Amino acid sequence: MEIVIDTSAIIAVIVDEPEREKIIELTRGNTLIGPGSIPWEIGNAFSAMFKKNRVSLAEAEKGLEIFKKIPIRSIETNFANAVTISQKTNIYAYDAYFLDCALRQKAPLLTLDSKLCAVAKSLKISTLEA
Repeated sequence: MEIVIDTSAIIAVIVDEPEREKIIELTRGNTLIGPGSIPWEIGNAFSAMFKKNRVSLAEAEKGLEIFKKIPIRSIETNFANAVTISQKTNIYAYDAYFLDCALRQKAPLLTLDSKLCAVAKSLKISTLEA
């Protein structure tokens, strides 16, 4: 099965958050997919963690090495569809990219973002809870 995994779930695995084991369990044996924006979002997540002194540069660099080992198939975003989703649901385009991916691939979304999860459900996208 294909699973759209968002940045929040990936970061939880990389930095060993409490949801890590559940995410690994849910994704084991499945194909992870997502929009091509994921690497930039991972970098942005680490920059946000720097501002809150949650990670050091060395920890972020280690996290990036872990990220490189996670096999995620990049799905080309339909930007017109994503922008439409963004406008209709009042979410950022970066979040809409994941929803566009899930809709077009008919795949469930794995996210730790409760707002994104709620919007996905409103669009009849199945979600996986970690």
